Amino acid sequence: MIRYIALVSALLALGGCSLDGGHSDLRQKMAAVKHKPKGQIEPIPTFTPYSPYVYSAAALRSPFSRPVLESDQRLVGRRLDVAPDLNRQRELLEGYNFDALSMVGTLSRGGQLWALIDDGDGGIHRITIGNYVGKNHGRVVNANSAQLDVLEIVPDGTGGWIERPRALTLEEKDNQ
Repeated sequence: MIRYIALVSALLALGGCSLDGGHSDLRQKMAAVKHKPKGQIEPIPTFTPYSPYVYSAAALRSPFSRPVLESDQRLVGRRLDVAPDLNRQRELLEGYNFDALSMVGTLSRGGQLWALIDDGDGGIHRITIGNYVGKNHGRVVNANSAQLDVLEIVPDGTGGWIERPRALTLEEKDNQ
């Protein structure tokens, strides 16, 4: 009996698949799509090669640093005897922008305080009062365990020079 029911079910299933069942419109649509002309795929677009931009104003004031404010000029004042010493031997940290430098610690040896400066490129340098840092002729004028006071000599925009005070403060990093 079970074989008979299985055989009848299989015949009904095969018979149902062979009937048209009203799919003639679908077959006509498929035939129309197959007879349409085949389209062309557009070629991959060509890209112009990258040409790097060369920044030629490296010797000028950085557009990211704070401009010299009139209040700073009044505070320090403009003097005619202010000018950088262009004949002296430049120090290593003068090749870095002041904003890229950070104070990461201090050392004391023989009564003299040395500040540890991270140059942003993975190097740690030791400096003290009288050393120069930054591209604007910045000279360290005061140092304590939390801060370095630097006096930069920058162009005033009228052909002269002015002194601008800056500071590097000790940065504490989280050990997480």
